[in-house]
Amino acid sequence: MSDAEKWPVELRLSSDGRTLAVAWADGARHDISAELLRVESPSAEVQGHSPEQKTIVPGKRNVKIRDVQEVGSYAVRLVFDDGHDTGIYTWGALRRFGEEGAQMFDDYEAALNSLGLKR
Repeated sequence: MSDAEKWPVELRLSSDGRTLAVAWADGARHDISAELLRVESPSAEVQGHSPEQKTIVPGKRNVKIRDVQEVGSYAVRLVFDDGHDTGIYTWGALRRFGEEGAQMFDDYEAALNSLGLKR
């Protein structure tokens, strides 16, 4: 895939703020839930500075995206209705959310269950 094909051509937030739709130059399209984007935020607050520091974020089943802000020409910052706004979502990260989101969500639910936490 060329670099040009890795760029989104459209980002659209659903009217209820629960889904970010991404259309890519190569024709791929992904609908990514706000919940997944929030609980797997690329921020240090969630990911930590190493895999051992990752935080499992419970209670975000109903979280919504309030705003999508451009960060240069390589990423967006998502502002969530719970106040979280520190993650920078690069185009590569958004593509990963789109392509691997189902597995990421399954892993998240398994982590919650192992800790006795709820979505």
